[in-house]
Amino acid sequence: MAPSARDELTKLKNIGPKSAVRLREAGIESREQIANLGAVEVYRRLRQRYPASLTMLWALQGALLDLPYDQIPPEIKAALLDELARLER
Repeated sequence: MAPSARDELTKLKNIGPKSAVRLREAGIESREQIANLGAVEVYRRLRQRYPASLTMLWALQGALLDLPYDQIPPEIKAALLDELARLER
């Protein structure tokens, strides 16, 4: 893997080296992939491989919005939880 591809994930807000490794192991290589799949689907893929709290879901959405995970507005969190519940039925 090219160094620039490896670094792209860690340049996103809320995504540290350990999360970047886990994302790559789940087949996620870029912000574009996260955006195309959506934070909820990426979170589901991570959770299939590793224990992941809802903080990871907020972190993924924050990476897309360029916001710290703890600043995700409550209405966005509620929408993410609704989507997650719908997909897991």
